[in-house]
Amino acid sequence: MSPAPLPARRPAIVAIDGPAASGKGTLARRLADHFGFDHLDSGLLYRAVGAKAVAAGIDLADGPALAALAASLAPGDLDAETLRGDAAANAASKVAALPEVRAALLAFQRDFAARPPGGQGAVLDGRDIGTVVCPDAPYKIFLDAGAETRAARRLKELRERGIPSIQAAVLQDLKARDERDSRRRTAPLVPATDAFRIDTSEMDPDAVFDAALAFIASTDRDAPRTSRDQA
Repeated sequence: MSPAPLPARRPAIVAIDGPAASGKGTLARRLADHFGFDHLDSGLLYRAVGAKAVAAGIDLADGPALAALAASLAPGDLDAETLRGDAAANAASKVAALPEVRAALLAFQRDFAARPPGGQGAVLDGRDIGTVVCPDAPYKIFLDAGAETRAARRLKELRERGIPSIQAAVLQDLKARDERDSRRRTAPLVPATDAFRIDTSEMDPDAVFDAALAFIASTDRDAPRTSRDQA
């Protein structure tokens, strides 16, 4: 059954933030499917910029050149399988620290949230959705987990994709990305003051999903509902 229509108001926005391998992507996709919303993985935008820059030989510290590249992104650029690899992730963490790049991609993200393709609502996940991109989003969630737990998850994902990896290297890369993301001057990775925080260290995806649904349902009486909720 298709989701029930929302009240006649601006599209609902669910903002999900958190560090790498905290589970935000999995949660965002499940919530989008549950409510019939459109989903944007904002990390793919930065990965696409980083990957294109590396392919073109552009210095990952060249703000103006990277901003121009970011402004030229097309939807098809987000579909490349290479964006799921560690090389793209590390490049993304570097270019995401540049104010020029973040400014170039901010309008894209805000337009998606305000005018999602399906018209019902949007779920965006990233590292500054609730603090910078959509600070007025009615539903903000911040996921976190211990570095060792997240590294183990990332290692499992890489090995399942046939990418040889060792835990020590994955953990080191993850910690380096955490430090870059949390210490950058522009839009650092921090929870929004009004975000619902979930430590996913000891939780499976179903438990995280249930906790997020309970939070959204309790936030206000206009929380989005699906036909399954109304049955």
